[in-house]
Amino acid sequence: MKNVIVTGSAKGLGLEISSQLAAEGYNVIGISRTVTKEYESLKAEYPETVHFYKFDFEKTEQIASLVKRVTKKHGRIYGLVNNAALGHDGVLATMHESDITVLLKVNIEAPILLTKYVSRSMLLNKDGRIVNVGSIIGSTGFNGLSVYGATKSALSGFTKSLARELGKAQITVNTLAPGYMETNMTGDLRGAKLEKIKRRSCLGRLANVSDASSMAVFLISDSASGITGSTFTVDAGSTA
Repeated sequence: MKNVIVTGSAKGLGLEISSQLAAEGYNVIGISRTVTKEYESLKAEYPETVHFYKFDFEKTEQIASLVKRVTKKHGRIYGLVNNAALGHDGVLATMHESDITVLLKVNIEAPILLTKYVSRSMLLNKDGRIVNVGSIIGSTGFNGLSVYGATKSALSGFTKSLARELGKAQITVNTLAPGYMETNMTGDLRGAKLEKIKRRSCLGRLANVSDASSMAVFLISDSASGITGSTFTVDAGSTA
């Protein structure tokens, strides 16, 4: 059974990815700051193949020991979904420096370091899948999300260069770029702001969490063995 790590697994997109991976027969290793009732229910449904590790990705100095603990318990890692992220918004000129630092640490430094240590398992296996969860904001921009957008754009660049580094070992690296979705990170979207986003979409709605999750699961699968260094947008047509 193939081990797949999903960060930010307790809710939203990460929870749905974990659920779909479990249904496809993967051994799912969820990592989040806190566990939720929904993730506990998923563990109860798949008691042998869904696991949880509590971890705060602000503590980047502890990532190496986390990976060591996970691999000691479950064996080598086949897949990694770098989904955990913070979504603080705010105009750059008035943002606290501490908020900027945390965004860069959690959204960029943490996934890079986690990938560094997890990819060692994949290199030994000469096989593996890495999916970095970006955002359409990384390519289109959005008022008040300059720092967040910078972190997501950086992930896309990370994907392309890493795909070249790891390709000879048959390890694929891709970016999933969702649009706005109905998750906890977009729960404060209301009224005119929400309607503006919907109007930009070909389908007249927000992106679907299930659709974005299905793309992530596809990129983890054997069917995606020849796909690497690419970005896959799931946004209900907002960027068409």
